[in-house]
Amino acid sequence: MKSAKSAFRVFLWSWLFAMAFAPAVHAQREKLPPEDLEYVEKTWPEAKKTSTGIRYVVLREGSGDMPKPGDKVNVLYVGKLLNGKIFDQATEPDKPFTFRVRRDMVIEGWDQIIQLMKRGEKRLVIIPPELAYGSRGQPPKIGRSATLVFEMELLSFAKD
Repeated sequence: MKSAKSAFRVFLWSWLFAMAFAPAVHAQREKLPPEDLEYVEKTWPEAKKTSTGIRYVVLREGSGDMPKPGDKVNVLYVGKLLNGKIFDQATEPDKPFTFRVRRDMVIEGWDQIIQLMKRGEKRLVIIPPELAYGSRGQPPKIGRSATLVFEMELLSFAKD
């Protein structure tokens, strides 16, 4: 009987400990640095969040299917830092940025979000550092642990 009581106490204390620190565990899952999170939530309160921590706002709905791994996609975009400074862009419809989905041609955040977009869709996308260039950045344009903001439009995609 004593061992059952002891086991129950261990279980109870473990459960209480887990419940007491559940908010801290949840906060650890957040991929945006705290100061970036505060700015993002204030600037884009309507942004939805994917399970991997990418936030987005649909600016224009698309239609049809979504790209799959291996598809060649054509995208227009403007890439900015949180302070609004543009670091890269492809904005001319006759010269879109083209890449194959899931072939390590772009940052992880792009590979993830592009598969959730439909043809013609335009989104504002906020990508946490670990799904972009991480702690190394991409000097000199993108600093270490930078959260990136993209306005992206999926023009078209195909298997070819």
